[in-house]
Amino acid sequence: MRSLDDIFEEYDFLDGDERYRLLIDLGRSLEPMPDALKTDATLVRGCSASVWVYPVPQPGGRLHFLADSNAAITKGIVALVLAAVQDRPAAEVAGMDIAAALAPFDLGNQLSSNRTQGIPNMIALIRQTAARLVAG
Repeated sequence: MRSLDDIFEEYDFLDGDERYRLLIDLGRSLEPMPDALKTDATLVRGCSASVWVYPVPQPGGRLHFLADSNAAITKGIVALVLAAVQDRPAAEVAGMDIAAALAPFDLGNQLSSNRTQGIPNMIALIRQTAARLVAG
């Protein structure tokens, strides 16, 4: 997965429709999430599209997430969020200001509110998962 800084460098260079295409490409690059993991328990609440996030703790206290969405641009937003946290130590993720890491993308002004309304819920779920792993 590309770094958030690397993605932003490209994103910042692009205009409207090209940014949508970049987000769609990011979503396509997500590691496939098995359909069996797309359950009510992994569904992120508050998203206009269906979004599923499944944490996969890794050795050394690192977090890895499988995620998917049934909407192409939303899936790209999911990929952006994951680029900020993927394979980082759980303690780092638990204390990270993920929203601030995503702020340069100015998603609230670039996309409709329907597409961005679930981002805070996804961030909360990721941080809660990290905090639970840290607490043991």
